[in-house]
Order: sequence, then C-alpha cells, then structure tokens
Amino acid sequence: MSVEPYAIGVCSWSLQVTSIPELRQLLNRLGVNVIQLACGDPHHASWAEGDALPTAAREAGFQISATMLGFPGEDYTTPLTIRHTGGFGNPATRTERMERFKWAVQRTHEVGAPLLMFHGGFLPEPNDPDRKPFLDTLGQASSIAKEYDLRLGLETGQETAELLRLTLDDLKCDNVGVNFDPANMLLYDMGDPIQAIEILGPDITSVHCKDANRPTTPGEWGTEVPLGEGQVNMRAFLEALKRVGYAGPLVIEREVGNQEERLRDCAHGIRVLREILAG
Repeated sequence: MSVEPYAIGVCSWSLQVTSIPELRQLLNRLGVNVIQLACGDPHHASWAEGDALPTAAREAGFQISATMLGFPGEDYTTPLTIRHTGGFGNPATRTERMERFKWAVQRTHEVGAPLLMFHGGFLPEPNDPDRKPFLDTLGQASSIAKEYDLRLGLETGQETAELLRLTLDDLKCDNVGVNFDPANMLLYDMGDPIQAIEILGPDITSVHCKDANRPTTPGEWGTEVPLGEGQVNMRAFLEALKRVGYAGPLVIEREVGNQEERLRDCAHGIRVLREILAG
C-alpha cells in the first residue's frame, strides 16, 4: 500500500494504544490512516495481539510507512542514562540486542512495512576505539535487514548532524538512512535541525514531526511541546525537507501527556501541518 507524498500520519505509540482495534478507533477520530507502528517493546507498546499483531495490522488497512524498535533496558530518565543504555552503544548488550533486532526485522517484514527505525545508540567519535566495533554492528544490522529488502532508519538526536553524516559515509550501507526527528536535536541540544536537514538530506528516509525547546540547564532534557509551539519552526522544517527532495509521509510523534492529551495534541499537529501544506 503506497503512501502519498507528504501524507500526514501518527506514531502508534504516541496514542498509547494496546490493541489494533483501539488504534483503528483513534486514527478514525483523527482522520488519518498513515502510521509508524511500534514493533512491541517496553518503551513503545505492548500489543494485546502478541504474535498475531502483523496479521491484525494488515487486516486493519493501515498505511504502515515504518515500524519502530526499542530495546529492553533503555533508560530515558536523563540524557546520561540513555547514553549508557541506548541502542547498540554498550558492547556488553550488543549480542542480545542483535537477536531482538532480528525479531524486529521479521516483524517489519510480516506487517509489510518497508522501513525499520531505531535509536542506534550514541555514535562514537572518530578517535574512539569503539567506533569500528560499533560500525561493524550497524553493518551486521544492515545485512540482516537487506535479506528482507528492508531499509533502516537511525533516529536523530543523540549526535550532531555532522557526526551522523560522517558515520553514514563511513558505514557505506545503501539501506541505512535517517529517521529525522527535529525535536530530538533540540531535546539533546545537538544543533540546528533545519541546518541538519541540509547535511543529511539525501539519506532522510522518514521523519517525525515533533516540536521542542532546548534545555536551559546543561545535561538535562529540553522540553517537548505541541507542534508549532517550540523552536523547530515547522514551516521552515517542511520547506527544508522539500528542498532536499524528501517526499515521504509527515508522521506526528507526541510523547508527553495522557492518552486524551496526546490525542488532542496530535489533532492540533495535524491542523498545523495541513495549514502549512496548504499555504
């Protein structure tokens, strides 16, 4: 099922749903059908359907642009805790997390999505002795995904656009790109998201439409806010995406508030994006 250019969607985990029927109901209320679907992990979702999720999701008729994987043990309490626990960053957890990654690749294939997204972990700098083992791990992930003709999207945020650009160039894996989240760059205080689009443009495979303000205290999180109310500048964000040739869906992510508050904020975000696109 193809997705029209700049079709507006929502991340399933933003709606805090626990079943496909509940997701169907809330998407109907929002008036959208494009989703990024949580594979099923402690951070993003626990599905009542269990192993029957792929069949239930396909039968529900969603336009699934991508899936999302989080790893057990990832701790987002502070930027420092996720630095030590995120993605493939810790060598001690890479073997077990690669098994989880293989499971997510299979699930992505079964739901019929073309793309699997995840936080790769904090990227080692060029002079870091762990850089080669880390890149080898990402290369292994790329090879596993390629067996199923899947692309991978490394989510932005933990590193500068320049370091991510260098890493993609060093990795040389044609099925590994970027899931671009402008708010994450602000939350982690990692540069200007609009400038980052120019640097990463050819490799942006998907986006999260999310807004935030930078942290006021070093080492702490910035603040996520409703779309259009933060420092991203959503109009400039969409214009920059168009300049670099991105024509994929615009998928809203909201990770603050209870379910009704998130639903309200997603509806607000849909209105903001539609107004900009009409403009």
